[in-house]
Amino acid sequence: MTRATARLRRTVSALLSATIIGGIAATVVATAPAAQADTWRDKEYWLKEAGITKAWEVSKGANVKVAVIDSGVDANHPDLKGVLAGGHDVSGAGTSDGRKSIGAKPEHGTLVATMLAGRGHQPKKAASAKPSPSATPSKNMPDGIMGVAPEAEILSVSTWLGSANPGGKSDQDQIPEAVRWAVDNGAKVINISLGSTSPEWPQSWDAAFLYAEQKDVVIVAAAGNRVGGNVQVGAPATIPGVLTVAGLDRGGAASTDSSSQGISIGVAAPAEKLVGGLPGGSYAEWAGTSGATPIVSGVAALIRSKWPQMSAKQVINRIVSTAKDAGAPGKDPLYGFGVLNAEAALTENVAETQSNPLGSISDWIRVHRRGNLATPTPVPPAEAPSAHPTLPEATVPVAQPPSRLDSALPAAVVLGFGGLFLAIIVAAAIQLRRVYRGSDGSRDETETGVLDKVDPGGPTS
Repeated sequence: MTRATARLRRTVSALLSATIIGGIAATVVATAPAAQADTWRDKEYWLKEAGITKAWEVSKGANVKVAVIDSGVDANHPDLKGVLAGGHDVSGAGTSDGRKSIGAKPEHGTLVATMLAGRGHQPKKAASAKPSPSATPSKNMPDGIMGVAPEAEILSVSTWLGSANPGGKSDQDQIPEAVRWAVDNGAKVINISLGSTSPEWPQSWDAAFLYAEQKDVVIVAAAGNRVGGNVQVGAPATIPGVLTVAGLDRGGAASTDSSSQGISIGVAAPAEKLVGGLPGGSYAEWAGTSGATPIVSGVAALIRSKWPQMSAKQVINRIVSTAKDAGAPGKDPLYGFGVLNAEAALTENVAETQSNPLGSISDWIRVHRRGNLATPTPVPPAEAPSAHPTLPEATVPVAQPPSRLDSALPAAVVLGFGGLFLAIIVAAAIQLRRVYRGSDGSRDETETGVLDKVDPGGPTS
């Protein structure tokens, strides 16, 4: 290997790590201690507007495990008491139970988990009446964050994405290992509020997502955010069969900041003025499709609890076919099939389908990988593989083809495009240096969405 080749490979590795987003625009704009938790419940507008409180009359997510592949989840948060049913670290930098908050955005996983399956807690003045592990939404738990599926359980799979991983594992290795571990440990729904700036994915991911499909697991992924540099949906949200979530602003329209666009989008959900829990027991307001995704994952858990025998493709079909049409008539690249309607998803009669309306990774592999990918087999969680990444061929089409609106492609993918390599590397370098400044002067990094200005006082009621 020449020195030039070695330098090139190091550059490729660094740029790929930068393109994997450690949390899609998890924009923390205000925080407050747990003592003010009663004001946070009032801010969960999506519970009513998306039909979730009505859906609770049918199901609250009991007996369903949802894996949160993220930055780790703080099981000691007051709203997550008794919620975590297990965990694992695939980064090499976290704790073995997946509970340590790690990475460029360590708070991200706890924000996601509380929105998905938070159970609230007793007011501070009634602290003696501690919530039980089976705490459910009721007047007895009036404070804190109530998740969309408050009787579901969480499996925390911690990853280190978006910055140099002290554990040494690459982004390409962590994602497939996380998916396989989640499947092998009983997850019926997998939430991935992470993504990349490229619509393509490493071939090493194929087997893991195929494994989840074969094991009948629903995977829900974030579309990404324009303000984070993602004009177009990136992987894993472009993988066939994945339920991709776009973001809505507070008025219910496609968010100009908190939602990318693409033909792989399945449904849209609230993505602005969100609230969630932070590690250590506090709370925050945030925005992004990272937050819209657990809302949809929660609804998937409600459905899987109500109909335990319903297949993953039927669950996805029920969510998208009951969505409220928005934007251009029918499916479109901003809203997908429409705006999430949890009540309809739990109560309407929906015709059965023989296929996932969002495609099949099995079919895609058979056509585009020329059938040379071996069928995955179960492995013990402790021996989950860390597949060596294999670059896709230049001629392989993807679910969301590149366009003039694309942000920079990850280096490991564009290696296959020969003459385009140097030009795209330059574009990537420019992309990674660009930042967004809000009206208040706060800075939002393109990839991670971390603000360098936080109001410790918290929002007012």
